[in-house]
Amino acid sequence: MGLFDFFKKKETTKANQENTVLIAMPIFNNGETYRLEAIIDDLKIFWGLTISEIEGDDNSAVFKIDGEMVALGYMPVPIPWGDIEGTAQYAYNWPTAREDLGSHTGHVIVSIMTAQKKSLERFTILSKLLCSILTTSNAIGVYKGSQSLLIPKSQYLAQIDELKENGTPIILWVYIGVRKLDNGNSVYTYGLSEFGKQEMEILNSKLSLDELYEFLTNLTSYVIGSNITFKSGETVGYTD
Repeated sequence: MGLFDFFKKKETTKANQENTVLIAMPIFNNGETYRLEAIIDDLKIFWGLTISEIEGDDNSAVFKIDGEMVALGYMPVPIPWGDIEGTAQYAYNWPTAREDLGSHTGHVIVSIMTAQKKSLERFTILSKLLCSILTTSNAIGVYKGSQSLLIPKSQYLAQIDELKENGTPIILWVYIGVRKLDNGNSVYTYGLSEFGKQEMEILNSKLSLDELYEFLTNLTSYVIGSNITFKSGETVGYTD
């Protein structure tokens, strides 16, 4: 993969989406759930985050992570299948998602409530919290409906090093769709709007799906990490 040449780029102002509630749902089998104390310890010790104003128990809890209010609520019922069936159908990163999730017994609604920080910081906090839930429990994966994402536990935890470095683990935040059509290959994003950005799409390209996927993933990381918005008439160059 080559380099990007960006022309006439402009940083954005604070996006309206920074005021939205962020929601994700770790999924459990066999009636299992999380342990609040273990999550708090992991957030403090492994991630080095400041945790304060803790209220609640293993069924529901609220607390602050570096000043951001978060909430956990255990639901001892499956996520409605109608909500996740379509996402599972296109979860190429989790080929067995439909089979693995067909008999799940519960989920946790994880919410980042307030918006003291920018979108990138809030998504990073959410992902670190989700990693703590996954590493301290037997959760099998994470569902994020607003980004059309189903991510198995192993793939989510594989991004810990990236999160430790405060990077941009795009596969946890934005769905990169791929299509092989008669006129060429296409890729698109779903979830950039959560960062206050326009979705992006590449149509009918002669590049391979792997090349397009890598290009769009890197471009998405750049847009989010550098808070960039492209306006009408601006271009993105690609070179080998």
